[in-house]
Amino acid sequence: MGLVQIRQLGEPGDLGWVVEAHGELYAREFGWDTSFEALVARIVADFAAGHDDARERAWIAELDGRRVGCVFCVAGDRPGMAKLRVLLVHPDARSHGLGTRLVDTCVAFAREVGYERIQLWTNDSLTTARRVYLAAGFRLVAQTPNHSFGVDVVEQDYELGLRPA
Repeated sequence: MGLVQIRQLGEPGDLGWVVEAHGELYAREFGWDTSFEALVARIVADFAAGHDDARERAWIAELDGRRVGCVFCVAGDRPGMAKLRVLLVHPDARSHGLGTRLVDTCVAFAREVGYERIQLWTNDSLTTARRVYLAAGFRLVAQTPNHSFGVDVVEQDYELGLRPA
């Protein structure tokens, strides 16, 4: 593996890459339709239009200067709650712990800025991501069968407490 770097999102092309990479990879790997890419585009657009840099951040993982991963930390729907969003590691960079590094970066930031809890939404078909979340201490709090993105999925909600033990 070459030189891996995790940097804060903000270079030209970062936002578009996040949307494009999600659309292409999830269609190829899971057969998801463009409604998923549209969801990611809304998440990215909302972040770009007005995130609070003191409480919300996003990161890009690079391998030899090429974008290969991302994760966002945004404010949740309730006070004290953060959300981990749009985690992705490109197949070219998998099996090198990059997903773990991205999740750890996000969780450390959420803890550092004072969030009490962090939550995320995923689907049961994303088995590798789920292993990363469980290893980081997230626990499953809800799951619901649904038809989303053109396929049958089981949506899952995970949470992690961030207060020191």
